Amino acid sequence: MSAEQFRVGSSMLERWQDAVDQCAEQIASQPWSGNLGFIYTTDSHVDALAEIVPRLKDKTGIPHWVGTTGIGILRTGHEDYDQPAMTVMACGFPETSFRVFPAVQDDLDAFDHQHRGWFGDNIQNFAVVHAAPESPDLQQLIPDLSEMLNGGYLVGGLTSSRSRNLQIADTVTSGGVSGVLFSEKVPVCTGLTQGCSPIGPKRTITEVSRNIVLRIDGRPALEIFKEDIGETLAADLARTAGYIFAALPVVGSDTGDYLVRNIVGIDAENGLIAIGDLPQKGTQIMFCRRDGTTARDDLVRMLKQIKDRTTKAKPRGALYFSCLGRGRHTFGTNSEELGFIQEEFGDLPLVGFFANGEISHQRLYGYTGVLTMFL
Repeated sequence: MSAEQFRVGSSMLERWQDAVDQCAEQIASQPWSGNLGFIYTTDSHVDALAEIVPRLKDKTGIPHWVGTTGIGILRTGHEDYDQPAMTVMACGFPETSFRVFPAVQDDLDAFDHQHRGWFGDNIQNFAVVHAAPESPDLQQLIPDLSEMLNGGYLVGGLTSSRSRNLQIADTVTSGGVSGVLFSEKVPVCTGLTQGCSPIGPKRTITEVSRNIVLRIDGRPALEIFKEDIGETLAADLARTAGYIFAALPVVGSDTGDYLVRNIVGIDAENGLIAIGDLPQKGTQIMFCRRDGTTARDDLVRMLKQIKDRTTKAKPRGALYFSCLGRGRHTFGTNSEELGFIQEEFGDLPLVGFFANGEISHQRLYGYTGVLTMFL
């Protein structure tokens, strides 16, 4: 397959059989060959996934498929929500340059035994992964998997669905992390963009019990929280829901990177806050707000940075994983987020989905966008 032959097919047809056939017809409109495909469907098709995958293989001749479902899915210049939708991207890579792997849960030894002979010889490893949000210890499984891949770089997202959380790794699977490994024979360029902006200084958690933060900088956690968010919001804490978040700065980051986590509870009587993570005593913390202007500015920054890094190699196709809280909730209801990417890269073949959490390198993020270019 030549460098120009990544192809995208999409369908909004209600019957899954018709949707598969339409996607297959679009990507096979001219003579071509491919050996790996990505597929994303809205959760309207989740109950048919076990039948969709073999039909897709049969209709396209592509033997390997990876993907998942999303409450919203992405394709070049478009975001599709709340209706039956399917998008696929057909790709061609050197036969020995990738390997699909089924769900890894807590038995990394089995994964290592099965795949070490393949990835162990690679100078560097890259993986596109999809994960089940209900999987226990997911925040530890992701860095453990990266470390096992000799420090491999992971990109991907957590399935989003109003019913079952299923993933595709040649067959339909569920739980843990699944996807496809790539060797250094497949050049890529990735970037991450944040959707929230800090509203206070970096502070230190000085007392914590699991996900309940008791004291920050030696003071009651809620007291610090109110101080940082300002008098107006502090007077009506209900208004902070979905707008104010905790941010955990990434240790050693030279770019000011941070992990956004939901504030899942406030105990006004005892001055406590609960967050969607398990920080330790001594962990740095700050607070941030969902900010449409910051999200747009940072997306443009990331796109220009990737454009500058890919001047010597024209991208063949792209994957984009964005947070459910972005898209129509942050940028607008007319596919504006995907419009920014299209404005910078034109009609580049692109697919992806809106995730319950985004994966970049060794970490699970929230309210971010993760873009990967295949070169």
